[in-house]
Amino acid sequence: MDQTHIHLLITHLPIFGSLLGTLVLGYGMWKKSDSTQLASYYVLIISALGAVIAYVTGEGAEETVENIQGVSENAIEQHADFAVYALIALIAVGIVSLLGVYFKIIKSSFAKPVATVTLVVALLSFGLVARTGYLGGQIRHTEIASGTSQTSVEQGGEQGGEQGGDDD
Repeated sequence: MDQTHIHLLITHLPIFGSLLGTLVLGYGMWKKSDSTQLASYYVLIISALGAVIAYVTGEGAEETVENIQGVSENAIEQHADFAVYALIALIAVGIVSLLGVYFKIIKSSFAKPVATVTLVVALLSFGLVARTGYLGGQIRHTEIASGTSQTSVEQGGEQGGEQGGDDD
């Protein structure tokens, strides 16, 4: 397994982890559940670690695909440039989540404001990492880059005359 495989496997962790962690944190704050908030912090910390791994393996993945016919150098550069912002945001989420864990454990009065800050930063980071994933998908998934899948176009053309039939 090389850096490209690791990159492709790990890139989904920061996207879905940050979304899940954000939703669980919001729910934990709403229910005033310390254990739920702690669980969300751990998910967000793991997501931040996943973002670091994805970023570090990104260069190796770039070297693998940059010479493949049909791969746009511009798409790679956009993905790489945006990944820096997502990485910074997820590292920030990881740091405030670590603070959240600490303040929850010592039962500090700072626990609630840190949870609020974490929620806001986690929402922002999810948006950034989701956009980074979208840009990364455009590198090899031409159906994303063109805005339509080839299969949908082909099926639409074949079924064009059949659309007036039964709608059971």
